[in-house]
Amino acid sequence: MILVCAILVDNDWKWIPPTDERVAALSELLRLSPEHPVEGRGDKFRNPNGVARKMMDLLSHRPGYRGVPTHGGKVDLDVISDFLDDGVGMRLVAQRIRDEILRGQLTTALIADAGEDPDMIASEGTIVVASHLRRDRDHRLRQSKIAQAKARGERVSCEICGFDFERVCGERGRGYIESHHIVPLHVSGPTATRLDDLILICANCHRMIHHGKRWLTPDELRAAMAVATLSGRQPAGSAHEVITWSSTTPDQNPQQPPPTRYTVRRRHRPMPD
Repeated sequence: MILVCAILVDNDWKWIPPTDERVAALSELLRLSPEHPVEGRGDKFRNPNGVARKMMDLLSHRPGYRGVPTHGGKVDLDVISDFLDDGVGMRLVAQRIRDEILRGQLTTALIADAGEDPDMIASEGTIVVASHLRRDRDHRLRQSKIAQAKARGERVSCEICGFDFERVCGERGRGYIESHHIVPLHVSGPTATRLDDLILICANCHRMIHHGKRWLTPDELRAAMAVATLSGRQPAGSAHEVITWSSTTPDQNPQQPPPTRYTVRRRHRPMPD
């Protein structure tokens, strides 16, 4: 899908017929990919007509297309969105995929939805060599941001929901927190990052910011959580709640593990301006 979209983008989002040498070359390349077992392929597998048809699927789902959309799904929309948001980066990804196929180094992973197949069994734990692109980061910044909070006398807690790892997990959580660039690196590009460009954030909030096709800003996530809290949709155990427990009683049998009693205290926050 990425390779098909790449040649479509290179052609200024104009459809390329199956007789074009670029489509024929991509068809041959895709046949080299190990994505599908050779024994399960038909005569028309990844042929030029199929490549051109997939190109039309992508083209017809591009925002602003005036015709009738052809077949396509969420993956098509995600790939189109990625190319529109970061054309240069996605071209690099496409080139890396091409290179890995030609080198015979492209491997596939078993991707399955446990909700569709609750009885599935998959082999895991094998050591593999993975090749991927990532944006360079200086991980010392997170420690510096944590040190800054401590120097100011602040608790090391999430700046979005207030979750405090030490308060919930005890000594194991002391001083632990993730950090997040307020302006994502894929938006800012190469930059000199200052501590004020970062926020401390818990894992849940961090994943929610990155979840979906469009990343949320910290303020947008705060607003979404405030709306969920006020509407009563926020479930027990969410990041807006502090969970505490006690586990011993004087007459308890010391040979038995102590019962755990949980108390949930919801923290309400006002809607942001």
